[in-house]
Amino acid sequence: MHDVIIIGGGISGFTAAMYAGRLGLKTLIVEAGLIGGVITTTNIVENWPGIKKISGEELAMSVVEHAKEYDIDIETSLIKKVKIGGKKGCFTVSSGSKTFESKTVIFATGAKHKKHPAKNADKFENKGVHYCALCDGPIYRGKKVAVIGGSDSAAKEALFLSEFASEVHMLVRGEKLLGEKINNERLTKNKKITVHTNTNIVEMKGDLLLDTLVIEGKNKRTKEFKVHAAFVAIGIIPLSELAEGIGVKLNKKKEIIIDRTASTNIKGVFACGDVTDTKFKQAITGAGEAVTASYWAYAYVNDPEYVCPRGEEKP
Repeated sequence: MHDVIIIGGGISGFTAAMYAGRLGLKTLIVEAGLIGGVITTTNIVENWPGIKKISGEELAMSVVEHAKEYDIDIETSLIKKVKIGGKKGCFTVSSGSKTFESKTVIFATGAKHKKHPAKNADKFENKGVHYCALCDGPIYRGKKVAVIGGSDSAAKEALFLSEFASEVHMLVRGEKLLGEKINNERLTKNKKITVHTNTNIVEMKGDLLLDTLVIEGKNKRTKEFKVHAAFVAIGIIPLSELAEGIGVKLNKKKEIIIDRTASTNIKGVFACGDVTDTKFKQAITGAGEAVTASYWAYAYVNDPEYVCPRGEEKP
């Protein structure tokens, strides 16, 4: 039986594993497949302390390798169910074919990209509609592309795409950009990038591939905008279903509600990273939450008054 099981293998998950291992907890981290998490699809990270510039993949792999310095177990499985109680442990984590038990659980399950609601957006996915500039941007060298969204993530996508595309058009639904000041300034200075505010994409058109975006302006009138590709960056959806299944409280956005100890409403259950209700989400904030979660999992397991939470045993 483990002291802690960490579900999710991104920056937050492996930071939690590193710190739990450092504290001497018998630790298992379980990841469905993408070791390193979504940050591996980020071109450049410039806000990690002590490192001026690094690719998302390099940063993620450095955290993974650091975690491996400690005595932790790593399992590649898709977790399908978590329940309170078990034969020996307080919590049972199951992939269907494999079952693990633990005294505590840390949810570091992250989030997935929000799909665009425009008509036909799903039809053109990977046929001109993309969700990762680093993954798919280079194939549009010399082409006209759009980035849909006004966040800091959208700004970074546009800046990266400008290295390949002939034109980059940021289509922002609101009245202004919402990114960090430094990245907004970079957009303004970049001659390849044009920012369009008060634009709402209502439909995507094309034959086999995307070639037209139907844009609704502030006056509700529509116009057609020709592009070779559209990169969507309109937010994320927290992957909180497993936590919700054992009664962990979520907010209206389906984010896990945590306190300053990274604890949830259930004793022995912690959370960190993009799946939580922390408003400012960055790799660095997720790493901080992960360390906090591991420390308080350690404190919980080693509390002289520790009581293992138990649910109803069901076959």
